[in-house]
Amino acid sequence: MAFTASDIIKLIFAIFLPPLGVFLERGCNADFLINILLTILGYIPVRLFINALYLLSSSLPNLANVLLFVTIGMKKLTGASCH
Repeated sequence: MAFTASDIIKLIFAIFLPPLGVFLERGCNADFLINILLTILGYIPVRLFINALYLLSSSLPNLANVLLFVTIGMKKLTGASCH
């Protein structure tokens, strides 16, 4: 089954704005409301983490090495390949 243009648009929205992708696929129901809640709960910690890294970047001269270490650690935890 081939992807249609609307499938591709839904996929793009699901990646960049997950609640909109769910709304386009399922409409305004419990799935949509749960997705909004999960997006908010996930968005706030990520923004705080990014802000913390930004604030630490002035005092950590090797921040790039720290980020690389964290990235490799996350890949190992999730089982992604580290090539």
